[in-house]
Amino acid sequence: MSSTPSRLAWLAAPALMALSACAMPGAPAAAPLVGSEWRLEDLGGRGVLDRVTATLAFPEAGRVAGNSSCNRFFGSYTLMQDKVALGQLGGTRMACPEAVSEQETRYLDALQKAHRLEVQGKTMLMHVQGLEKPLRFTRTKP
Repeated sequence: MSSTPSRLAWLAAPALMALSACAMPGAPAAAPLVGSEWRLEDLGGRGVLDRVTATLAFPEAGRVAGNSSCNRFFGSYTLMQDKVALGQLGGTRMACPEAVSEQETRYLDALQKAHRLEVQGKTMLMHVQGLEKPLRFTRTKP
């Protein structure tokens, strides 16, 4: 017959192992993102339109928001070490000039296919399935 405390320890062990794996020395880890905001500088090697701002913010753990070039968006994300996945994104639906709308579509599509992050100082690289080059962001808010 097992006691309740030992049963709880057995159930908690996998969760503790997963949390400690995130902090293992030598394991790649993205810098803390909560509260940070980023401006898109390059869309997978295609640059971005002048005077059109696309952003990505992490207002709280598990939540993203930003400007997709013309409209605002919001959604969820999961991050495990340097692996990232964005959930379904919602947003506003304002009419935009054609070039801005095309950039917005490419940006939102890329966010949905993101799979890895690298944060190096004030630069964040987001690697995206199907793009040879990552999205490149500059930090605008710590």
